[in-house]
Amino acid sequence: MTTLPALLTVGELAARSGMAASAIRFYESEGLLHAERTGGNQRRFPRSELRRVAFIRAAQQLGLTLEEIREALASLPGSRTPNQADWEQLSRAWRHRLDERIAQLERLRDKLSSCIGCGCLSLKNCHLYNPGDAAALGGPGARYLMGEASKPPPK
Repeated sequence: MTTLPALLTVGELAARSGMAASAIRFYESEGLLHAERTGGNQRRFPRSELRRVAFIRAAQQLGLTLEEIREALASLPGSRTPNQADWEQLSRAWRHRLDERIAQLERLRDKLSSCIGCGCLSLKNCHLYNPGDAAALGGPGARYLMGEASKPPPK
């Protein structure tokens, strides 16, 4: 049985994590990952950085910004591997956000399926129609699909 190396090259970390090497280098430049340098100035990542990469990917899927991810990683212990209590503390902080994201996705699913299946084929009858961009008053993005009520279509 071969022993796994304690330090990984960028390519090894990328291959093991399923991320591009350029993404690994970017996360390091952003302070999200930490590498040691060899005498030839090559990056060597501790195996524990695999866990941080997995954390970054999960946080991005939740929609967290790089700054939010950086803050979360900074709250983890630097001198030891995060334990279950550390991860539970972070997940509690994100639970509300995740619940909101799930509700948003459910609304999107329901509105899209009713829209695609409604058969109105007319902007005059569409519940998502936005004459004069009235939805812009609610902020950027697809306001009606994000859960804001649309005005009933004109008759």
